[in-house]
Amino acid sequence: MTTAQLDQAKAEAFGGQMVGILNNALIGLMVSVGHRTGLFDTMAEMRPSTVEEIARKSGLNERYVREWLGAMTVSRIVEHDPLAMTYALPPEHAASLTRAAGSGNLAGLAEYVACMGNVEDQIVECFRKGGGVPYSSFPRFQELMRAESAAVYDASLIDVTLPMVDGLIDKLKAGIDVADIACGAGHAINIMAEAFPNSHFTGYDFSEEGIARGRAEAAERGLKNARFELKDAATLDGSEKFDFITVFDAIHDQAKPVKVLDGIAKSLKPGGAFLCVDIQADSTHAGNMEHPLGPLLYSVSTFHCMTVSLAYDGDGLGTMWGEQLTKKMLSDAGFKDITTKTVEGDIMNNYYIARR
Repeated sequence: MTTAQLDQAKAEAFGGQMVGILNNALIGLMVSVGHRTGLFDTMAEMRPSTVEEIARKSGLNERYVREWLGAMTVSRIVEHDPLAMTYALPPEHAASLTRAAGSGNLAGLAEYVACMGNVEDQIVECFRKGGGVPYSSFPRFQELMRAESAAVYDASLIDVTLPMVDGLIDKLKAGIDVADIACGAGHAINIMAEAFPNSHFTGYDFSEEGIARGRAEAAERGLKNARFELKDAATLDGSEKFDFITVFDAIHDQAKPVKVLDGIAKSLKPGGAFLCVDIQADSTHAGNMEHPLGPLLYSVSTFHCMTVSLAYDGDGLGTMWGEQLTKKMLSDAGFKDITTKTVEGDIMNNYYIARR
């Protein structure tokens, strides 16, 4: 194709788009730095202040704070008064950038940028030779997931998520058996166990670190109705039965998701319910064109969820398996009553409630 055949306006528009992509990619790292160092939290509590004042208040090196503020200023995250030489974080921006925002804090997600970048060489090699990158190559990923999910559980698990299952709260108050599959650090189990002392809760995960954390938190809270067991979710066989089973954003990570769903179906008591919380998406690329987190989620899938599954000779289902495929796989596992629900303000997840 010659230059004369190009649509110059289209080429220039795309060039501008690429400049924006490159700028935003690096600003993502700077947002991560602002989150990890607590700079956003510090500035949210300060009046418009100088570099020196911000550095002193945060206990950080002034030269680095100055350069970081430059990036935040030109990206219009921080407001700068060039006459007074002050910087301020508007409260409207703080609502998406500080720990005080709870589950609304998007700055924490920026930490995944560096986490994924650390395995780029291995991912490129997988493009050429296949295979995957194992969990051991992501030393900080579980830590990030713990922090992100804990904020969500604390904000909405008891009051918003569980009531979505008809009749569940009354049953939990009366006393039932509950399991959380791929429970990670077990925070969801411990929150539920504390809220519903008459019910019994079991967390399964194949991470020794996660199980240890769950047990430690349960002991700290004095919970007698929460237990944790080291177990690969693919080995569920129905030998233990539960009235209610949960999986929070983990089916798409599994090496053998079909076996996991089949095992969950076998492990439900008659009349029991399965709550599968997973990524809100369409199962096709075209259907995700307007997804607000589409670029991020496909990228996270490539750099973590899909590749980790493939590293263990898994199916590589991927983060964006989508609603259509989710319903089909639930149906194939023997679930006949499948309902999809959403939570206002949660653009990340669908809430699938399934019964046999």
